[in-house]
Amino acid sequence: MWAPDIYEGSPTPVTAFLSIAPKISISANISRVSIYGSYGATLQQIFFFCSIASMILGALAAMAQTKVKRPLAHSSIGHVGYIRTGFSCGTIEGIQSLLIGLFIYALMTIDAFAIVSALRQTRVKYIADLGALAKTNPISAITFSITMFSYAGIPPLAGFCSKFYLFFAALGCGAYFLAPVGVVTSVIGRWAAGRLPRVSQFGGPKAVLHAMDM
Repeated sequence: MWAPDIYEGSPTPVTAFLSIAPKISISANISRVSIYGSYGATLQQIFFFCSIASMILGALAAMAQTKVKRPLAHSSIGHVGYIRTGFSCGTIEGIQSLLIGLFIYALMTIDAFAIVSALRQTRVKYIADLGALAKTNPISAITFSITMFSYAGIPPLAGFCSKFYLFFAALGCGAYFLAPVGVVTSVIGRWAAGRLPRVSQFGGPKAVLHAMDM
């Protein structure tokens, strides 16, 4: 619940650190439990519930945001659910998919926040402000669009590959309800994540005027 406010109020480098480092640290420690030990069915069900809750919250809450950094915060919440799917399985395949997902997520997040940091220098704060980006900085607009489409899991980008491995691992361990929920929330998240590249490429006059007023 506090993540969007922290993302919005913190400096962009701090936000990027908070978006990547805790997930890697927590996932690494829980992965050690999965490799060197085991956990019972009750704890596994808790992991499954937390994964589903994170995916649903991240997908639905991102749809109502108007600022650039807040959808990234909700996308981060959703990706926690996707990544948690890996160690929820308690299998080697799950750990492997977890590592792939973490690596791809870290690269996407670094790229996204690097662009956001550059945009903040031009006072781009709201999603509507991205409407002038395609004309003022087309390279950043294209790069940002590709990154957000990868966040959304659109093939053949890297984000699709990470989700494919995670959902495949979930099906392999018998989590037949978790994988379809992940697919549905990923489809919902495509609309939310796709808003940013749509506005940056086809923002229209209103977005340009709003950016000039800022």
